[in-house]
Amino acid sequence: MKSRHIRSFIGIVVASLIVASGTPLLAQSNMGTWVANIAKSTYSPNTPPKSQSLTISATGVTVDVVAADGSTQHWVYGGTYDGKPVPITGNPNADMATRKRLSPTTTETTFTKGGKVTSVNTAVVSADGKTMTITAKGTTAQGQPLLNVQLYEKK
Repeated sequence: MKSRHIRSFIGIVVASLIVASGTPLLAQSNMGTWVANIAKSTYSPNTPPKSQSLTISATGVTVDVVAADGSTQHWVYGGTYDGKPVPITGNPNADMATRKRLSPTTTETTFTKGGKVTSVNTAVVSADGKTMTITAKGTTAQGQPLLNVQLYEKK
């Protein structure tokens, strides 16, 4: 009888710790490697890439793109979700990125070039953690409105 009460007590303590720490645990939900499902994504006015993947960690992001013409891009930027701008290498449309966490499953990254905002990307991870939708709104280098909605699947 005593061991059942101890197990119940331990279960309550563990459940309390999970609830108390739920936000930090869920805050990691976008971490990992994601591959774009190009067929389920929309790109306007841009031509969709052949492929795109990103790897997200607590301290940075790596993006690999194979463009429609076969050229490749590899960009990297660091930074935590503290809202402070960090430099990007390899991205032709941005030289700085600022990451913020809006909720446990939603982040926002603002990209700038020469101090001017080029796009704001809002990433939302699904409840099951298997997909992430990134909506990018901004302006192309030619001054056209940009609206990409990309569906990523966790690898």
